[in-house]
Amino acid sequence: VQLVESGGGLVQAGGSLRLSCAASGSIFSINTMGWHRQAPGKERELVAAINSVGITYYADSVKGRFTISRNNAENTLSLQMNSLEREDTAMYYCASSSSPGLLNKRVYDYWGQGTQVTVSS
Repeated sequence: VQLVESGGGLVQAGGSLRLSCAASGSIFSINTMGWHRQAPGKERELVAAINSVGITYYADSVKGRFTISRNNAENTLSLQMNSLEREDTAMYYCASSSSPGLLNKRVYDYWGQGTQVTVSS
């Protein structure tokens, strides 16, 4: 599975960005797809995830502001980010999982290269 992210950039606090991830390769094995992020000096964290039937998970820090969506026909994953805050500044990674289990506890097998999101005050 190959994952390629796009859509990051610099935005002012309160603004919006939309991240996209294109999947290719052995995509039949994908169950769940998720967006993770890692800020400098911090551990990587799961931001949002969506399974094959559209059930979603969001980290508490982004609930009500971020929306994850998936287009199975086009093999794409998106993350609409609204009301961005400086604390959202991080490298964002798209990842895929073929494992079972709780949506926020999946083991992710494949990762994209990441796209930088920077929120200025």
